[in-house]
Amino acid sequence: MIRLFIALLALGIWNTAKAQQRPNVILIYTDDQGTLDMGCYGAPDLYTPNMDALAASGVRFTQFYAGSSVCSPSRASLLTGMTPTKAGLNNNATSQPGAHEGLPGEAFTLAEALKAEGYQTAHIGKWHLGYQPDKMPNAQGFDYSFGHMGGCIDNYSHFFYWNGPNRHDLWRNGEEVWHDGEFFLDLMEQEAHDYIRAHRQAPFFLYYAINMPHYPLQAKSQWREYYADLPSPRKEYAAFISTIDESLGRLMDQLDRYGLRENTIVILQSDHGHSTEVRTFGGGGYAGPYRGCKFSLFEAGIRVPAMISYPKAVPAGLVRDQMAAGMDWFPTVLDYAGAENISGHLEGRSLRDVLEKDAPSPHEHLIWEGPHRWAVRKGDWKLLYAPIDPAGNTDAPWEPVADGLFLVNLTDDAGESENVIDQYPEKGEELKKIYQKWSEEK
Repeated sequence: MIRLFIALLALGIWNTAKAQQRPNVILIYTDDQGTLDMGCYGAPDLYTPNMDALAASGVRFTQFYAGSSVCSPSRASLLTGMTPTKAGLNNNATSQPGAHEGLPGEAFTLAEALKAEGYQTAHIGKWHLGYQPDKMPNAQGFDYSFGHMGGCIDNYSHFFYWNGPNRHDLWRNGEEVWHDGEFFLDLMEQEAHDYIRAHRQAPFFLYYAINMPHYPLQAKSQWREYYADLPSPRKEYAAFISTIDESLGRLMDQLDRYGLRENTIVILQSDHGHSTEVRTFGGGGYAGPYRGCKFSLFEAGIRVPAMISYPKAVPAGLVRDQMAAGMDWFPTVLDYAGAENISGHLEGRSLRDVLEKDAPSPHEHLIWEGPHRWAVRKGDWKLLYAPIDPAGNTDAPWEPVADGLFLVNLTDDAGESENVIDQYPEKGEELKKIYQKWSEEK
């Protein structure tokens, strides 16, 4: 009996030690942050010391892609390790309570995968993956949830204003909560601080889905003053970016306070490109030479800032130019967590060798699909079907810029300014067949 007790005690100690060795994971997802909208990505007018420091402490990507150019599909891809179509959500979910659109309940999320590995899991911030109980965070693998379920809220009243009657949208574990007049990012920050403090003894996964710089652009006053001399709408947008950056600095301080930084994976990515919608004053984001914006499959709609910091294993101060995507974080995190059989049905691929060994991209090609349009990238070549460019004409943002197939070589034409499908029909046909084969396997 004594031997059995000692054996069980030893097993318990070993399991506890194993759990404590596994990295914590904080996945920070910003909303509508433009392709180059950080100081470390070359934005000449932005003050983002905390984002830049995070990049310097790990690996920053230059050819990293969101799963979609709109909110919900991008998030579905991130949390399932799949393209949005195969995850079951390739268009925006509803922001109406009780409606059925959203990430299917049978989808297997990163939160569920990490729970199976002994992690505590939390969602804090924006959800926008479904607004009925079987599609909300607590039904998708998250032990704890705080935030708004629809696509956007006013940051002080926490009301959704997009259509229909004004409606309050703030929830904790499926129960409506009220924090009238409190700035939403401050609420998120406090929730994250409390969560980290309470779960610092065991591995945790925190999906920290910041709802900014998505409209309404309600930056903190000191940053509105800091950017007062910039033209509109850049000054409103820039002030929001620095509001985010300041808050992220305090989140990193919290990890340092509890001695967790060394063994915590911190990932930062935007969900897609910047918005040119009227509620963002027609623009404000920065994409440098790249064409497009939110809603577009041109580069500035899907190429996003992305980085990972994990001092215990990921080298610091490096830049990777390999092609990668948001769906790759799922298997990458599981790889570092020591999970077995991490590939399975996933379309995402672990980036561990890319990060640590500068290995080639694990993808031969990437595919995007939305209602009525699609795109394929293979190597330097990219083929788009029926592309649109809302950034090119804010007065008529849905006017197609091309009919049919649009082919570009990104090395020769990073701005996707010229359709070369007539010059290279064989290349266009090659990429079209890649899409057709993938589509048939859905």
